[in-house]
Amino acid sequence: MIKIKRIYQEAEKNDGYRVLVDRIWPRGISKERAQLDLWLKQVAPSTELRKWFNHDETKFSEFKTRYLAELAEGEAASALMQLKEIVATQDTVTLLYGAKDQVDNQAVVLKEVLEK
Repeated sequence: MIKIKRIYQEAEKNDGYRVLVDRIWPRGISKERAQLDLWLKQVAPSTELRKWFNHDETKFSEFKTRYLAELAEGEAASALMQLKEIVATQDTVTLLYGAKDQVDNQAVVLKEVLEK
């Protein structure tokens, strides 16, 4: 099972393996509170793409297209393979993100990719 959750929400036992999929550490969250198993920043959107998107929901469709292209090459592709291996070996994986928008963010895209 793959779940997505804002890192600002409390960690729960049923989160399973917790992976932060942001390139930048979220403000105000201590490492203890985060309770991460892995911070996989290489699978996050590039700084350029993140700044271009700026969490503008009208750009989400284009963001998704560009992000999928990033996930197909370089270190992002390697990180995605690592994430796929984790999903294959864990009962539950929770993808954590910092964005306020719970519908239009990279964790939603990653979940779709991993569930295919």
